[in-house]
Amino acid sequence: MKRLIVTADDFGAAPEVNEAVEAAHRDGILTAASLMVAGPAAADAVTRAHRLPSLRVGLHLTLVEGRPLLPASKVHHLIDKGGDFRSDMARLGAEVAFSRRLRRQMAAEITAQFAAFHATGLALDHCNAHKHFHLHPVLGSLMASIGARFGLKAVRVPSEPQRVLRRVDPVTGWRPALLAGPLERTLRQQLRARGIQAPERSFGCRWSGRMTQRRLAGLIRHLPDGVNEIYLHPATGGYASGAAGYRYREELEALLAPDTLAACRSAAVRLGGFSDFLTADRLAACPASPAAYPERLRS
Repeated sequence: MKRLIVTADDFGAAPEVNEAVEAAHRDGILTAASLMVAGPAAADAVTRAHRLPSLRVGLHLTLVEGRPLLPASKVHHLIDKGGDFRSDMARLGAEVAFSRRLRRQMAAEITAQFAAFHATGLALDHCNAHKHFHLHPVLGSLMASIGARFGLKAVRVPSEPQRVLRRVDPVTGWRPALLAGPLERTLRQQLRARGIQAPERSFGCRWSGRMTQRRLAGLIRHLPDGVNEIYLHPATGGYASGAAGYRYREELEALLAPDTLAACRSAAVRLGGFSDFLTADRLAACPASPAAYPERLRS
């Protein structure tokens, strides 16, 4: 049985993202969204989420390329002169590994973001980090330990087998996992130590911002059995803080496309969120909760 979580990242980054998340959940196959609690449109995202009870919402920890929740005096080593998080991930990652002061500031900001999510009143479905910064062993450990205090049960580990990608798009080049592989394994070990689970596979990194209708439907049809996630970045159009070259509108259209809907009508596919599949009692029962099944996909 293929258990599939379809997630939108950057929920709360802009009205264009929030509008796409709502449309893709109501009329498409989107089952989950990752909320940027300090995003410019976070309040609007929370309002929409409360009126979409079947949408599973998690925390999109933002520690680079965004604004902190804490005042600058509390995270001054993590921000630039304009008050934004630093964008030099490689250097920042090295500094975090060797500086207790930076680790304390990271821990404080991570705690503040989990607390802000808790204050929304939404159930915490999952967590991941912007730019997958939680693959950093220090940040992965902090996310797991702090998140466990807020009831975190599931986390994305970005792992997408090349053999599956090449069945969808044969020209996809092979990319060695010399660095990513060990980081993914370390993160899984950190999560297991805290009783936190992760999907067996999470697709979206290789085609980030370019998850076209053909690729999305193809992935669904070629998914291995087990718990899989496909994540996208849908929006109704470009927005101020958006990434250059991302085909936001196309990703929204892919989530709504008849071919995508048809691929999810297979008896072998079950749609849901992290919390629908990644708990012991849910894994014992194959289907997700009835609320996770849009009526249009039951026919």
